[in-house]
Amino acid sequence: MNWNSHEFIWLDWVIIAVGILAVGWAVTRSIRKHNRKQKGADSQDYLFGKGEPWYIIGAAIFAANIGSEHLVGLAGTGAKAGVGMAHWEMQGWMILILGWLFVPFYQLMNNKLGKIITMPDFLKNRYTPRAGSWLSIITLIAYVLTKVSVTAFTGGIFLESLLGLPFWYGAIGLIVLTGIFTVLGGMKGVMTLSAIQTPILIIGSFLVLFLGLSALGHGSIAEGWTAMMDYSRSLNVGKDGVAYGTNHMFHFETGDPMYDEYPGFWVFIGASIIGFWYWATDQHIVQRVLGQSKGESSEVVMRRARRGTIAAGYFKLLPVFMFLIPGMIAAALAARPDSGFTLTNPDTAFGSMVKFVLPAGVKGIVTIGFISALVASLAAFFNSCATLFTEDFYKPMFKKKSETTYVLVGRIATVVVVLLGIAWIPVMMSLGSLYSYLQGIQSLLAPAMVAVFVLGIFSKKITPKAGEAGLIVGFLIGMARLLTNIFTNTGTDVMTGWFWGKTHWFWHTNWLIFEIWLLVFIMAFMVLVSFFTKKPTAEQIEFITFTGDYKKLIFKSWNKWDVIASLGVVVLCAAFYWYFL
Repeated sequence: MNWNSHEFIWLDWVIIAVGILAVGWAVTRSIRKHNRKQKGADSQDYLFGKGEPWYIIGAAIFAANIGSEHLVGLAGTGAKAGVGMAHWEMQGWMILILGWLFVPFYQLMNNKLGKIITMPDFLKNRYTPRAGSWLSIITLIAYVLTKVSVTAFTGGIFLESLLGLPFWYGAIGLIVLTGIFTVLGGMKGVMTLSAIQTPILIIGSFLVLFLGLSALGHGSIAEGWTAMMDYSRSLNVGKDGVAYGTNHMFHFETGDPMYDEYPGFWVFIGASIIGFWYWATDQHIVQRVLGQSKGESSEVVMRRARRGTIAAGYFKLLPVFMFLIPGMIAAALAARPDSGFTLTNPDTAFGSMVKFVLPAGVKGIVTIGFISALVASLAAFFNSCATLFTEDFYKPMFKKKSETTYVLVGRIATVVVVLLGIAWIPVMMSLGSLYSYLQGIQSLLAPAMVAVFVLGIFSKKITPKAGEAGLIVGFLIGMARLLTNIFTNTGTDVMTGWFWGKTHWFWHTNWLIFEIWLLVFIMAFMVLVSFFTKKPTAEQIEFITFTGDYKKLIFKSWNKWDVIASLGVVVLCAAFYWYFL
């Protein structure tokens, strides 16, 4: 047997088959055990889960974030552009905002409403019912058109590069498998699968990292790192003949070819806006911490949820090393003629590295973790779609239905999302650079979300109509910019005519700078509208007011170790920025 084969052999296929069956058995057993304790259908439990340990919460948050766009897009970006994309990944510090600021706030709203909230619930109670409905619609559209379809599309690419499956077999197989898993397993299934796949995924990815560095350094990991950095410094050559390199996160010089994509310090601000929306207000992330009560006090619930976010903060430090840097290693290996490694398409970098550096048998074990990660991430989106539809549309219209009916409706909503995701894949394939398109969508959605949540919490003077108007106007401006991106190739084409000349500033501005100014505009617009519309009621203000008793409760929910652990996340993020400055 050739243990160092650069392709999958029979042993790997046997391990994959047995492993998938074992994972399926473990998840099924966990769900059945949980259902026996539950004694009947419970829509809240199906959609949110209940009372998971803090480390399971942390693993679930991390697993919900890791999808095929990391295995394909992040590794591919590392191969093409080095560490520039790390701004969007080095955001463990941003998850702390969810744990320290938003977890207590969401728990306060849970207590006041007497139920587990969704993000639209916040807008409905802080602003207007129409604002909450708009958020649900925007979120569902974003999930179907970007999250589900992008994950399936890039999953097809990854499975094709790793296992040799035809693209459509991999993409449709992944989305159908995940749809079945989500319908049958609910949040408990997602949580259980996350706990299983997270350690496999982390260990497997770091094996790729270290063995890849060893191969690049002729047996030495340290020399491999030096060779990778040296190669990265020789890339990104400008018109002046200077190699600006891809080994740093900030590109301040206008002669740098990557300046237009990552303009100076603007890139950090723009990435932080997207990060704030994603980690603190996006339903499919927040859902991991909302349903953590099992008849306990608010103090215990907040402590467990916050510690889960702290654990997720540490987990979030890993993807750069798990995916992006292996992409950089793949590019350096491919550039060395004697390595025996070839890379024709940067998007296949990670799958090609798995086959090239891992020994037989280990390839199969690691692949199980990767497939589980794809399913867990996609299932998180499916589950969030089911939650939004059931909680924000169906339940308000049909209030007296049984819990079994609510669970069934959630499952039907999941099936619809699966079908829509499959139908959208061919459209996504015709839109050019998928990863850039995804970033563009996020940069256009995030400002409106950030504005309404930040001003809604920190200002009592923002009126209900101002919140509603800010969300709608911000969304419409973002979609208008998206249309111009489609017609102008994201502002790079030369456009002629009266319309394009008059609107040059709108469609040609760098996407990150546009995102930042869009956020400023929406906030200013909301303040202006507040001067001319009816003030929020006392009941609405109450939803964003922490009473003295609740502040004491929050203070008792953490100790010095929570603070020290949180500071550790911040220090590690800062150290990474310092090294790759």
